[in-house]
Amino acid sequence: MKSTYLFKSLITVGLFILVSCGQDYIPKPKAYLRLDYPKAQYKKINIDVPFYFETNHLASKIKYKKLAATKESYGINIEYPTLKGTIFLTYKAIDGDSEILTEYLRDAQKFTLEHTIKADEIPVFPYENKERKVYGIFSEVKGNVASPAQFYVTDSVQHFLVGSLYFYAKPNYDSILPAANYLQKDMARIMETIVWK
Repeated sequence: MKSTYLFKSLITVGLFILVSCGQDYIPKPKAYLRLDYPKAQYKKINIDVPFYFETNHLASKIKYKKLAATKESYGINIEYPTLKGTIFLTYKAIDGDSEILTEYLRDAQKFTLEHTIKADEIPVFPYENKERKVYGIFSEVKGNVASPAQFYVTDSVQHFLVGSLYFYAKPNYDSILPAANYLQKDMARIMETIVWK
């Protein structure tokens, strides 16, 4: 009786093994979320600050306020709720003071260089528009950093504007890269469309 039971069990297991063998298992490749953003549509922004600029229609909230400082200063927040990011702009008047300009330039460059601890690379792109008297630098900060892009522009005499991009998430370069690339184009557009009042 035991041998019959053992024989039947062995045949069942053998048949099960033969039937279950088929095609080789192929693991599924890693999938990445595809993020498609709408084509940017820009509009001129005219708020009570000493310059005009254009911004993307996705920037649904634009807040600004006058800052307490010895020179005329403004803080402007351009919020992108759908991308969970904000472009922060800070305007400071120079009023023809070359020492103040040097200080502002040093602070803007220092801010970018503070990211070298975490950054993999910081490509820098100069910008110049002689007709509108807008000169500056755009810095793309690659890596797991708090601010993946910054810029500053000035006319070297009266106006100085610095901008930086932040997301409402822990820095993870791979996951924020599509949104960062999209918003960096908006930052470049701000630089390219600035008209001093």
